[in-house]
Order: sequence, then structure tokens, then C-alpha cells
Amino acid sequence: MHVPGTDPKPSQEPARSARESCAPIPAVRRLSLYLRELEVLQKKDLKTVSSRQLGAALGLTDAQVRKDLAYFGQFGRPGKGYDVSEMIARIRGILGTDRTWRALLVGAGHLGTALLSYGGFFGKGFEIVAAFDNNPSKIGRLVGPPPGIEIRSPDRIEEVVKELGVQMAILCVPPAAAQELADRLVAAGIKGILNFAPVTLTIPDHVSVGSVDLAQRLEQLAFHISAKQLLDGEREQV
Repeated sequence: MHVPGTDPKPSQEPARSARESCAPIPAVRRLSLYLRELEVLQKKDLKTVSSRQLGAALGLTDAQVRKDLAYFGQFGRPGKGYDVSEMIARIRGILGTDRTWRALLVGAGHLGTALLSYGGFFGKGFEIVAAFDNNPSKIGRLVGPPPGIEIRSPDRIEEVVKELGVQMAILCVPPAAAQELADRLVAAGIKGILNFAPVTLTIPDHVSVGSVDLAQRLEQLAFHISAKQLLDGEREQV
């Protein structure tokens, strides 16, 4: 029986085209933006959308939208635009979220607990099925929407990965512990890590890593605000 989130047999998964496999990372990232906007349009009961409308909603040109989508095949019809429901299904298939991916979470502190309590992952194709923390007072507690997820000892990571067929991990631990735990996750068979620790991980090439450094994002935001304020100040002096 196929476990959701595990590798299907080769015959079950169509090979990616050469063009799709070499799509630029920014184009792949924008697919998620297109998907979110299309889902908003679907909730508004809109059936079709043009590349101009889709781009305008995201601050992009219609040419950029068409160029991004061209990496992944033929979308829409000239003069008729894109079918919203069809586009959602196609993009989910490209991103791999047309099936459910099982994930585990390591580090049940304030951030980890907040992520466990968030109910929106499942609708996007992700399910957190296990959580770990080395604080004895937290082990055994249930966190998140009923029935909740039991916090387990990190000693059980390898056992749970094998038992539940987990491929993804969310790392919400202090920087000093991040690399050691990442090494354990990789050794256990994890194929992708979302890292919230403000540290760069050394990971084998066959494992994908996404990093979310909130302080860095705030620094970038502060830069853009400061730059805008400086520019506005210069304009006032003219």
C-alpha cells in the first residue's frame, strides 16, 4: 500500500520534461504565488483569468506570467485566458501538492507550537504527523487541534520516520542544535528540511533545504523602508 508522502513507483510518476527540470528557481517560486491567487479567484467563483489580470494582482507583467508558465507546458488558450480550476490542478501537480506530504516537527517551543496549532497545512497538501522536543516536561503532551499531536523524545526520530514514511521535517531549534539534528534527520531518510534556525546547514546534495530566517527578513524590510524614507526626504528637499 502506498503511504502518502512516500516515493511512488517509477511507473506511477510521469518524468519531468527537460524544460521543466531546468526551470529557474524564481519561476518555480512564483508558481506558488500564482496558485495562491488562483485559489482566491476560485473562491470568488471566477472561471477564467488572463495573464494580464494574474500578473497585475501580483505586481508582475503579463509577459512574465506567460514566460514562467511556458517552462511547464502549454496553459490556457489565446484570447480565452486560463481556466482557473484547471490551472490550480496543473500547478498543484507540478509542485507535487496534489498528494499529501507527511512532515515531522523538531522543536516544540513557541514557534514550533504555533506551527503545530496552525490548521491550514493540510488543505495545502501537508500534514504534520509527529513532533519532538528534548524538554522532559513537554514529552507526552498533546499540541494542536484535536486530537492533537503528541510531543515525543528526539530519541524516536529514526523510528517514526521509518514507521510513518515521513519525507519532510520542520526544524525549530536553537542554532547550536540545528546541524546535529539535521544530520540525524538526513540519516533517518528525510528528503527535505524547512529550517527556522538562523544558521546555515551543511546538507548532502540529495536533500533539499528551505530556510526561513525571520530576523533576516525583518532586516531586509527595514532596509527597504529606510531607503524609501531617504528617497522621500530627498524629494521634499528638491
